[in-house]
Amino acid sequence: MATKALLVRLEAKPGKEGAVEEFLLSALPLVEQEPGTKPWLAVRFGPSTFGIIDAFPDESARETHLGGPVGKALADKADELFASPPDITKLDVLANKL
Repeated sequence: MATKALLVRLEAKPGKEGAVEEFLLSALPLVEQEPGTKPWLAVRFGPSTFGIIDAFPDESARETHLGGPVGKALADKADELFASPPDITKLDVLANKL
């Protein structure tokens, strides 16, 4: 059962919406290698607002994900792609159906 989650909001710089979408699509193979990350969703909230929603069985898996390849790539690309730093919210999961 997932007990921890993340909601990451990303606001693309003007003209970088396509690059943000490509970045998120390219992250999927990296996340597929993380056994503790289930589910992982890349979403679009609006024309320039994107997000990542993911869940984990425990705090250790969440921290492993944050320090992993996707977290590092997000930090590396932040200045290039995003109008503001990624807004990362840590959540506690109360109930789920996965």
